[in-house]
Amino acid sequence: MTKFEFNHLVNHHSVSLRSYALNFTKDAEDANDLVQDTMLKAITYYNKFKEGTNLKGWLFTIMKNTFINNYRRLVKTNTLITQSEDISSANLSYSATKNNAESKFVLGDIDKALAQLPEEYYVPFIRYFEGYKYHEIADMLEIPIGTVKTRIHVARGILKKYLKTYSKEIATAELA
Repeated sequence: MTKFEFNHLVNHHSVSLRSYALNFTKDAEDANDLVQDTMLKAITYYNKFKEGTNLKGWLFTIMKNTFINNYRRLVKTNTLITQSEDISSANLSYSATKNNAESKFVLGDIDKALAQLPEEYYVPFIRYFEGYKYHEIADMLEIPIGTVKTRIHVARGILKKYLKTYSKEIATAELA
């Protein structure tokens, strides 16, 4: 069997590989990554495949082993503990976010900022945030769709002004 024929057969199994990967990962993006890793390994080591062997079973075995190895690597990485007395600022930041201390302050500030919005801006903004479409909000509030868009835009501007501190922190974090 040529490498081209083998690649074609492997690609033919991609749909069933994705279904199998979802059983492991429970997440579509992670499943896609696992399928790609599996197919890459299969194509890389195609000369290890013995003709007459169940290709689908061989691919599933590669996938299972890949998942297990990735999982072990992740567990090992997450169990590393800082042994030094001096904890780096990166570890302090990690600790603060893991115990939700920072997020409580942020949510409190967001609540305060939302409370500052006049009701005419607050209601359309919250409905949009909840997932309603512009036309649905317009129908609910019995106002033109252009007015809904304007009020949501104005609400965003007001919120940006109240939450300006966080935009600076985000910009700083992105530069680091």
